[in-house]
Amino acid sequence: MNELMPQINEQLEVFKQNFTAYSEKGNKAAGARARKASLELTKLFKEFRKVSIEEGKK
Repeated sequence: MNELMPQINEQLEVFKQNFTAYSEKGNKAAGARARKASLELTKLFKEFRKVSIEEGKK
């Protein structure tokens, strides 16, 4: 689980930067990158949930 946190934080930063560029500057490519980062975050959050449930059973 500890190895997931740096990955989650990294993708959050990518998402925030690209979302800002998209929403404030109208950069359409940044919007696509933000959407991609959100999909990666979804995968990471699902993995976190899976791992945390497994650790809770120990």
